Amino acid sequence: MACPMSTLSPQDFAELDPPTRLLMGPGPINAHPRVLRAMSAGLLGQFDPEFTQYMNETMALYRYVFRTANRWTFLIDGSARAGIEAALVSLIEPGQRVLILDFGRFGLLLREIAERCGAEISSVAAPWGEVIDPELVRAAIGRVRPALVACVHGDTSTTMAQPLDEIGRICAEHDILLYVDATATLGGMDVPVDGWGADVVTAGLQKCLGGPSGSAPITISDKAAARIGARRHVEAGIAAPGDLADVSASGGPRIGSNYFDLAMLMDYWSERRLNHHTEATSMLYGARECARLVLEEGLEARIARHARFGRAMAAGLSAMGLSLFGDQAHRMANVVGIEIPPGVDGERVRRRLRTEFEIEIGTAFGPLAGRIWRIGTMGYNCRGHAVLLTLAALEAVLRAEGFASPPSAAIEAARAAMAG
Repeated sequence: MACPMSTLSPQDFAELDPPTRLLMGPGPINAHPRVLRAMSAGLLGQFDPEFTQYMNETMALYRYVFRTANRWTFLIDGSARAGIEAALVSLIEPGQRVLILDFGRFGLLLREIAERCGAEISSVAAPWGEVIDPELVRAAIGRVRPALVACVHGDTSTTMAQPLDEIGRICAEHDILLYVDATATLGGMDVPVDGWGADVVTAGLQKCLGGPSGSAPITISDKAAARIGARRHVEAGIAAPGDLADVSASGGPRIGSNYFDLAMLMDYWSERRLNHHTEATSMLYGARECARLVLEEGLEARIARHARFGRAMAAGLSAMGLSLFGDQAHRMANVVGIEIPPGVDGERVRRRLRTEFEIEIGTAFGPLAGRIWRIGTMGYNCRGHAVLLTLAALEAVLRAEGFASPPSAAIEAARAAMAG
């Protein structure tokens, strides 16, 4: 019997030539050309002095982006979820109490990962489209006495941004670690890690930072690093006699993942460079360039740009006669939810935008599936022409679908918001 693989021919697999789309959903977005160019640079060995210098530079750059003095600020190789999982599996010991702040899909994700870590879970929840009152968090901490509070800053599933200043103060008052998932906001909204008093914050490149998915910046406070270090373990194949003594003296339960073991990764990113995995060279190049772009523009200017064009998008959508979803006082600067008008087929509109205009906008999950669209103005796509093109295309498709949108009102409203 002939092997099925013998029928394969190179002609069956064309060279990649993906369509050039404007990605205006909640992420991923189009990567900045400079990031893509950086990723095409030649590879180096992971212990080459030139490469370890790039690692050190990346750490310094992300301290600026995270607004922190944390020594342990580096990259997790993997998508944003890799950063989330590394944080939680390294912070949570089986049986520990963890308080999850849940106001959307990604709060529920934190709960699932914490459950897989063996945590005893309690939650403070808000309806999708709202944020959580810090006083409810204070009351829950008094009742539960958790070791860790975990929350999302900007949850793209609902487009809401949770204020964290007061929650950070409450955690500090009770000597509780605070973990924050800032995947969708780092580089586009203010993420003042030290100002919040957050202990571990993670993110991803594929949203406001303007890169591809595949690298997760992380920053870890000294307090959290000490908690993680108490569970330090060194692989037998690379351990020196002193390392073996460290393992027996640590006393803490071993972290349940090898790949996502932050204690091992801190050893890898330290001056010692204790081998863990082979660093994703091209992704580090890309992550470094993402942060260089933030530094070049200036963090305050970048945050102001995302606020400006986010307002313009929201103003244009409202002028089109569409209703914005959720509590607008707490809407993310870089993603807006739009209620799908009655009688309009939401997926047909998305399909026409993609096939007729090469523009992608987002659908929704869970209880919001089929109810809202989500449009992002992030990173490289947070620019005036991207806003105007998206609004013009959406207006054209909606009018073709029978929705009576006032002609050109969206464009004029967006222009006025940009000028203001």
